[in-house]
Amino acid sequence: MNNTRYYLGFNMVYGIGPARLDRLIERCGSIEAAWRAGLPDMIAVGLDAKICAALLQAQRTLDLDAELARAAHAGIQLLTRDDDGYPAALAQIPAPPPLIYVRGQLEEVDHWSVAVVGTRAPSTYGRDAAHRIAGDLASAGVTVVSGLALGIDTIAHAAALEAGGRTLAVLASGIDQVYPERNRGLANEIMARGALISEFPIGTRPIPQLFPVRNRIISGLSLGTLVVEAGVKSGALITVRYALEQGRDVFAIPGPIFSPLSAGPNQLIRDGAGLVTQAQDILEALNLSTAAIQQEVQATFPDDPTEAALFELVGYTPQHIDELRRQSDLPIPLVSSTLAMLELKGLIRQSGAMQYVRARETRAEYRVE
Repeated sequence: MNNTRYYLGFNMVYGIGPARLDRLIERCGSIEAAWRAGLPDMIAVGLDAKICAALLQAQRTLDLDAELARAAHAGIQLLTRDDDGYPAALAQIPAPPPLIYVRGQLEEVDHWSVAVVGTRAPSTYGRDAAHRIAGDLASAGVTVVSGLALGIDTIAHAAALEAGGRTLAVLASGIDQVYPERNRGLANEIMARGALISEFPIGTRPIPQLFPVRNRIISGLSLGTLVVEAGVKSGALITVRYALEQGRDVFAIPGPIFSPLSAGPNQLIRDGAGLVTQAQDILEALNLSTAAIQQEVQATFPDDPTEAALFELVGYTPQHIDELRRQSDLPIPLVSSTLAMLELKGLIRQSGAMQYVRARETRAEYRVE
């Protein structure tokens, strides 16, 4: 059964976040049963009186089918954490949004994503650095993720598009409320060659409290986050905090010691962030140097049963090819050629002489049941 309508219903009730929703689902047994929960169940999972009243009101008044039709009419795709199309990297973070709204198209290649964030008022140095590195990342087959804000965000999105690459913009508003207004044209370009993404209900206006919330989605969609220019109290550093909590890599571009805009990146580098002077620094650190080739190979060579079987035997602890041959009971020439193909596809890598480990998590491992 398609449970999207129930996720949509809960998403329209203020105060029902992932943790509260999970408690209610656990108590009731399913998302549908949770939507039909009565007051005793709501109280039992710790919902306060205000949230209980809002949920009971929504149960009585929301026409979920009409809300689904409204989204479809507006060209908005609804993805729940149960859907195969839900971004794999996002599903891995603590308390991922149960539902996201998408305009445009998410693709498998978006797994190779890097966030580029920074100040809304960059210097000439910051603008040039963001444009060059975001463009070079996109040229290398990496999807550039940012927040559509003025300044570094806008530059990063535009550079990715100019390079013929993909970019994702995460909004701090409903997906139908593009902000700032002057970026509406850019948003349309992004929808044509990437996607707009939001976790907030349709019609939600951008307010200051929502920007830090959406930042966890920017970092959550990405393998790593690059800070170009930012003050020590910048929103970009909130994105960094989320990235670290999510176990993602953080990078920063060093800047002049006399510039307040360099204070944030320089502090991050001092604290251990990867120092970046060119896109290759990020590509090498994230094992993305061959991202474009890997994407082409994955599109050309579909997985076959032998690849799937051998991949299942490769874990995150290095294993020698002889051990993989023994476990698979396959001839060594076939094991060797299959491992080479999996490595070319970017699914595994060598951690030593003839020692293999998985290169990254897979969608199946991220999926929330």
